[in-house]
Amino acid sequence: MKIEYLKDEKLRIDKYIVSLDLEDLYSRSYIDKLLQEEAILVNGKPVKKNYKLSHSDFITIEIPQKKELKIKPQNIPIDIIWEDDDIAIVNKPVGLVVHPGAGVQDGTLVNALMFHFNEKLSVQHDPQRPGIVHRLDKDTSGLLIVAKNDKVHSLLSRMFQERTIKKTYLAVTVGTPSKAEDTIKTMIGRSKKDRVKMTVTTDGREAVTHYKITKYFDFFSLVEIILETGRTHQIRVHFSHINCPILGDNTYSTLKRTLSIVPFHYQKKVKYLLANHLKRQALHAYRLEFEHPITKEIVKAEAPIPEDIQYTINWLEKYFITE
Repeated sequence: MKIEYLKDEKLRIDKYIVSLDLEDLYSRSYIDKLLQEEAILVNGKPVKKNYKLSHSDFITIEIPQKKELKIKPQNIPIDIIWEDDDIAIVNKPVGLVVHPGAGVQDGTLVNALMFHFNEKLSVQHDPQRPGIVHRLDKDTSGLLIVAKNDKVHSLLSRMFQERTIKKTYLAVTVGTPSKAEDTIKTMIGRSKKDRVKMTVTTDGREAVTHYKITKYFDFFSLVEIILETGRTHQIRVHFSHINCPILGDNTYSTLKRTLSIVPFHYQKKVKYLLANHLKRQALHAYRLEFEHPITKEIVKAEAPIPEDIQYTINWLEKYFITE
């Protein structure tokens, strides 16, 4: 691709290329990467991103071919809540890993997306995670946004960074937070004792969680949670930190800790619930709201409460309802 710069004003090359709104050059960071790789030349020579163009400069852009995906499409059923040409919102079921990784090569949400969308997904950001803009833990159910092309992926990533996508979760906590509505704000980082876990620390990244108790039970609570940031395991770490861990979370709590808050004659019932009906953390990403980065329309999506969490809520109402 060759472009002649015909403006009189001196404009930075990265800003100018962004202003062209070319489909394949979807973000400033991607343009910077091409400049560093000398895939963008001015008058046949490599330049830096802050180079200021002059009238009659010739820009040559060689866009690299998209990397071939090695991920196998698999016909795994998925629940598509909302979709257009650029974005899909899917309701991830509990137990489904989002993308291939250590020890998991197939049977993931990405394998399902590759099949259902005929491989029409964003790839430049991470070829091993096509379409994936954000993630949910394997045993957290609920809504995920999927990018169908690289441009919209970049725009959505920026929206997540700027915290303009509203993500709302429902959770059942063990114990009741001291305030009916509050914000938990800490730093979260990788645990030095157990590298699989995250923890509240002094040298991690800022994590902000807003919550509101929507229903009280004698020893538990139903909580609506809005994430301002999106750190790994953020909700689970934060509620464990305030001594109200998510019910069924075996990473940041224990069965012993759960049983310790209920009277002895109820402990067998709680054990039965966790062994037979709620076999994961009671956490569900049930609502998304954001401005569509292309059409500028407001997108709202909601996923119904899954059967195991609804059963748990009904069970709590039966045995532990606070009058």
